[in-house]
Amino acid sequence: MMGHMRPVIICANWKMSTTPAEAGPLARAIADATDVPDVLRVICPPYVALASVGDALVGTAVSVGAQNVHHETRGAYTGEVSAAMLAGLATWSIVGHSERRRDQHESDELIGRKVIRCVEAGLRPMLCVGELLEEREAGRAVDTVAAQLRASLEVVAADGGGVPHDLVVAYEPVWAIGSGRTARGADAAEMADAIRRTIAAITSPRQADAIPVLYGGSVTSASIGEFLDEAAIDGALVGGASLKADEMAAIVARAGITAAARSEVTATA
Repeated sequence: MMGHMRPVIICANWKMSTTPAEAGPLARAIADATDVPDVLRVICPPYVALASVGDALVGTAVSVGAQNVHHETRGAYTGEVSAAMLAGLATWSIVGHSERRRDQHESDELIGRKVIRCVEAGLRPMLCVGELLEEREAGRAVDTVAAQLRASLEVVAADGGGVPHDLVVAYEPVWAIGSGRTARGADAAEMADAIRRTIAAITSPRQADAIPVLYGGSVTSASIGEFLDEAAIDGALVGGASLKADEMAAIVARAGITAAARSEVTATA
């Protein structure tokens, strides 16, 4: 049973798509098409489009996020972007996305340091976790995700500030990203419960219950309903579908139904 009314969040991850000239109009089109009460909307464009997207979203309730931050505050890291550099450009950041784990070989401990950098810079962190196909087929999906989360958050907790209260976790089964395959809603809900149990062991059950868990794995307007039907799932991290305003409109509209239902339950509780 959910002790808190967690927010419903739809986050667009544009990955390496859009130029600055393309990004602004797309962001505005999405904002205009998704003005739904009680759904938090975030757009994470490439670094080079952060300013144009921010300008396009002035006057809307859509937030801007970065797709990554560096784990150090400054230094000789050619081509990297620190959390502090994002001040004024973004208010969120994704960390630990599976593509960075795969391509840049980011460890759980390093990702924990990125969460710390986000907190220091006032960015809301969205921590991604997820298993490979072979890990799921071997029956190790829950253990894998719990280990990722534990290793990252123990680094954060050891820093002295504790697990941030505004943390968001995105469960993205790696085998479902860009493959056209998706997990089942029940599978995602089971993982969300495991994620909160892991967080509870590091912080407290109350804080763990308040942390939103999103699903991210080839989310589309056709599949989003199955995940939002699960009380443990609080929204989605959307990849390719987030580059289409009509897809985002349908996804956020469905998220609005979940948000309205949660508000009604809270009001009558």
